[in-house]
This record gives sequence, structure tokens and C-alpha cells, in this order.
Amino acid sequence: MSAAAIASRVARPVRTHLDWLESEAIHILREVAGQCQNPALLFSGGKDSSVLLRLAEKAFRPGRIPFPLLHIDTGHNFPEVLEFRDRRAEGLGARLVVRSVEESIRRGTVRLRSQSDSRNAAQSVTLLEAIAELSFDAAIGGARRDEEKARAKERVFSFRDEFGQWNPRDQRPELWSLYNARVRPGEHVRVFPISNWTELEVWQYIAREGIELPSLYFAHRRPVVRRHGLLVPVTPLTPPRAGEAVEELSVRFRTVGDISCTCPVESTAGDAEAVVAETVSVRLTERGATRMDDQTSEVSMERRKREGYF
Repeated sequence: MSAAAIASRVARPVRTHLDWLESEAIHILREVAGQCQNPALLFSGGKDSSVLLRLAEKAFRPGRIPFPLLHIDTGHNFPEVLEFRDRRAEGLGARLVVRSVEESIRRGTVRLRSQSDSRNAAQSVTLLEAIAELSFDAAIGGARRDEEKARAKERVFSFRDEFGQWNPRDQRPELWSLYNARVRPGEHVRVFPISNWTELEVWQYIAREGIELPSLYFAHRRPVVRRHGLLVPVTPLTPPRAGEAVEELSVRFRTVGDISCTCPVESTAGDAEAVVAETVSVRLTERGATRMDDQTSEVSMERRKREGYF
């Protein structure tokens, strides 16, 4: 081997674990664009969908992202997240499609016991209505296998039947990372490009790429009450109950969903690098540590997914 060839090999940058995860996700996004007629990227303004958006930018540069952004708004989202969602979509010049659980309630396709009920699970109805209305044949989401055991059963390309239902026994093999997105009219696939990522890797990527996020993800002071081992934010939707003492603590959100079911954790992490350092030592998953609906719901995540949930 010549000296020049040796020098070339020595100078070649070493690919990190994040580089491999990024390459895999970009490949998956390009497979969706190549195989599907009318895909959409689910974008809520949260950290996972913000990572997806950065990956989509990289996958299709210098052109625009070749599919719309779709958000299912529960009507109980944090205002900071909605403002960030709109600003991010506008900055990219991306088409943002918003469908609301409120619209489904007015149509009578979603019925809640009370106005204060969590609308998190009800999003699946509105999502399926949006997919049918707009004839999407693929919905790209930011779910990860480390979030919950039911998600670990799902393929990267998760097939849904004409009723939007998921059946683990009907999932297609993905040997050698070969993906099959073919569907008949009325069917669709959910696609999870960061399925193999962990919460820690998401934050490491956010820190490396300098990805902007809503301020809720970083330490701020907020009134909370302690309930069932969780810190419940004090809001008009989640007021303190009789006998609960309101405390003002330094907290951050690990995930930002419906206000009525999303809880913060105590934290002093004011930037992505500090969040990475905190995440290394956590023992509970995001959902286990911050989601009231997962702790109190009688409906398992697997059943929700069978019914069309994200």
C-alpha cells in the first residue's frame, strides 16, 4: 500500500454510534419517499419528532422535505410547544397539517366522560380520520422501542389494516433491513426511523446537532403537586386536589404530551449537555416516570396500538 493510501485511511474520520443511527434513519426516510405515494411525518414539536425533522432535512437536502408535517392536536397541548411547532414548520417552508381531537368530539367520533379527561388515547381516532381524509399511505413517527414493551414488538415499517389496526402477528419480516411498504387502498404503514434509538441517544444527537426544542425540556421553576409518585404540574386542567400541597420546584419535561397526563421531573439541567448527563443515570423510562395515563389507564399500550394509537 502506498504512503498516500495509508495517509488517506489515517485521515478518514471514525464513524460514531450516532453516525450509524443517523445513516440508518436517513435510509429509512428515503425508503418511505421512494416506496410510498403519499406519506406524512408526524410532528408535534416534541424532542423525538424534532430529531426526525432534522434527519428529514439531511435526507433530502438541498431540496425541501417531500411530505407534509401532520400534528394531531388534543386541544390540551402546552402553548410553548404549539408556538414552537408553528415556528419550526414555517422556518423550513414545510406544509403543516393540523387535525384536532376537538373536531372529532364535535363530530361525535370521540366521546369523553368529562372535559378534563386525558385526550391522549383519543388521538388515535383523529389520526385515523386524518389518514382516511388525506389518503396518507404512510405515517412517519418518532416512537422508540425503549419507551414501552409493546413498542418493542413493532417493526420499523409497521403495517396497519384498512381499519387502522395493528396486529403483531401480521408484521412483515425486515431481514437485512429490507422494508416492504406496499399497501392496498385503505391500508397504511407507520414508519419509525428512530425505533432503534434510546432516550440517551436522542439527547446526545440533540446536543451534537444543536437542535432547538421547546423551553419545557429544560429546567425551569413551576408549581407542582406530588401525586402517586409523580410531580403533577398545576394548571387549569390539572388543579391541586383537596389536601395536596403546592410546591414550586426546578423541573423539566422528559416528554411533552397532553397537559392532563404529562408530568415533569425534578431537574437543574438547563441545556442539552446537562440533560445527557442526567439521562445517563435515570432508571425509569420516560413514560413510566412522567405519564399519568400509563399508570392509571385500564387499557394497555398494546391494546391502544391495536386500535390505531401512535
